[in-house]
Amino acid sequence: MKRKQNNLRPTSNRVREAIFDILRGNIEGTRFLDLYAGTGAVGLDALKEGAAEVIFVEESRRQCANISNVINKLHLPGRTEVINKKVLTFIEWAELEGVTIDIIFLDPPYHTEEINYALKAIGRSNILDQNGTVIAEHFSKRALPEKFDRLHKIKDYPYGDSILSFYR
Repeated sequence: MKRKQNNLRPTSNRVREAIFDILRGNIEGTRFLDLYAGTGAVGLDALKEGAAEVIFVEESRRQCANISNVINKLHLPGRTEVINKKVLTFIEWAELEGVTIDIIFLDPPYHTEEINYALKAIGRSNILDQNGTVIAEHFSKRALPEKFDRLHKIKDYPYGDSILSFYR
């Protein structure tokens, strides 16, 4: 659900289904972080799959308002938080506040270096629970490193023009 020249590039239904098929049995009761949230569809799916709490981080005020409206319509405000910040600013803030997350999903704009910056920041921080998982959706023609500080790649799952890279 990311921007591409001021438009959203939603995570496809197929990729979202794949994420939750892979995570099946490991979502219930977790704290899920949807970075570059866009429309919030991935985080909303995490709630449907049993996440206890979902934090949506999006720098567009308009998209934050849209996510908040959907959350209110679904009567889920107690299990969610929508944060209007840049992702790197949020990671820095979350670490200072002692926030820990079980599952982090990120899908930054494909044709930027954002994915590397965000994964480096997550790998250097303490926001990921020691048994946590990071899922990075990225363009299939862009290979991601095996390691970002403390993060180690577990597996890549290709889906058309997208790849889901799982880190622990």
